[in-house]
Amino acid sequence: MCLTKIMERCGRKIEGLLIDIDGVLHVGGRAVEGAVEAIARLSVPYLYLTNTTTRSSAQLVDQLRDLGFAAQNDQVLSAPGAALSYLTKQGSPPARFVLRQAVLADFGDYPQSTDEPGAVVVGDIEDAWNYELLNQIFSAVGRGAELIALHKNKFWHGPEGLQLDIGAFIAGLEYATGKTATVIGKPNPAFFQAGLDRLGASADQVAMIGDDIDSDVGGAQALGLMGILVKTGKFRPAYAEASAVRPDLIVDSIATL
Repeated sequence: MCLTKIMERCGRKIEGLLIDIDGVLHVGGRAVEGAVEAIARLSVPYLYLTNTTTRSSAQLVDQLRDLGFAAQNDQVLSAPGAALSYLTKQGSPPARFVLRQAVLADFGDYPQSTDEPGAVVVGDIEDAWNYELLNQIFSAVGRGAELIALHKNKFWHGPEGLQLDIGAFIAGLEYATGKTATVIGKPNPAFFQAGLDRLGASADQVAMIGDDIDSDVGGAQALGLMGILVKTGKFRPAYAEASAVRPDLIVDSIATL
C-alpha cells in the first residue's frame, strides 16, 4: 500500500514520517524483509524516533547503515538525546546514569554523582539489574532525586521472543517511593513534538510507524498524529485486540508501504 492510498483511506495528507527502529526496521539485528527498499522509496521527509537505550545515537546510525538503511546523524532522535536536553533545561543537576556504558557518549561531559544525585536517569541495562541497584535508586529518589525514565516500555522483542523491559522496574520504583517518574521517550508528547519540530511539520501532516500499540501508536495519536501499527517486532494480535488504542492503519510490515 503506497502513501497515496493510505492518505485516500484515512482522509489525511502525509508530509512526513516518524519511524521506530527496533521491531519495525529490524528484528533481532536482522533487517525486516523489504524494509531497506521501502525506506529507499520514501518520497517524504522522515525521522527515526526510537526509545532504544542500548546504543548511543552514533551507534544507532552505524547499525542502520550496516543493515543497509539510509541514515544520517540528524535523522535519529533517541530518548538519551532528549534526556540531555531535558536535564539542561532543569539547570543541569548532577545525575546518576543507570545506563550502558556506550550510551553515556550521548551525555558528553555532563556532571555525574553516585552519592547525592539530583536526578537518576534509567535506561536499558538488561541483566545488570539486581536488588542492590534498585535499592540505591530507591534511596536516592527518597532523598529528593528526580527519577527519569528514558522510556517505560512493558516489554520488547528479543532473541528469545518477548522479554521484560524497564517499565516494570520503573513502575516498582514509583510504587515504593510514591514518586512519579519523568518519562522522556515515547509516549511522552514532548518527544513526538521534538520529532515534529525537526521535520518542520504539524501533527496532522505526520504519521508514526511502530510495533508498540501503546507507546508508538497511542502516544502519537494523543498528539494528533496518524498511528500506523506494523505486525512485526513485539506485535501480538491478542494484545492489540485487547488494547483501547485503535491504530489508524495496521499493515503486515513497513515493506507494505
